Formats: sequence, C-alpha cells, structure tokens
Amino acid sequence: MVEETITQIEARIKKAKSLNDERKKELLYLLSTLKAEVSQLSKTDAEDAQSITGFVEVSIHEAIREEKNPQLLKLSLEGFSTSVKRFENSHPKLVGIVNSICNTLSNIGI
Repeated sequence: MVEETITQIEARIKKAKSLNDERKKELLYLLSTLKAEVSQLSKTDAEDAQSITGFVEVSIHEAIREEKNPQLLKLSLEGFSTSVKRFENSHPKLVGIVNSICNTLSNIGI
C-alpha cells in the first residue's frame, strides 16, 4: 500500500502544471529514494510507514496545487517532518530524505 501511494504521487508530479521539468525531476528522484526507505521501514513499523506516506502525499498536494495556501503547506510539512523524528537514530537516511523533500516543497511553495 505504501508503494502504491508513492507511485500515485509520482504520477501526480509528472502531470503537475505548476512545476517545471527540473523540479519534477528533483521530486521524482527524492520520492524514489523515499519509496525504498519507507518500504524497508514498513517491514518493521507499518503504521509509521503509512503515516510518513500520508504526510508526503498531503505535502506534495499542497505544494503543487495551482492555488497555493501557504498555511496548509506549512502545516503539512510540519506533520511530514514530525512523522520521522523518532527515527533519527535508527533510520538517519530516511530522516535526511524527508528533510530534503520538505526543503524542496517549501521552496516550491514560495
């Protein structure tokens, strides 16, 4: 289910008119890396993996929508970032990827 959701997010990014090709490429790369990390996590912490996936879905939705709402983007990014806080020691690569995605999405929302 986690991989399915990320695949759907990737499709939305590819269709997004609000993103240039460079941003699309960057986000797709980050998502492919996130997919691998979250798939690993789902083997031991399925609920947490689902939460992370849900927050990335909402965050990307808010960042690429035509009419942006900065407050909603900020809230979704905070939730996304918080969803991985407890994995800083056990999954540092996952936390780094989430931080990179948050930074990229934040820059898109400006």
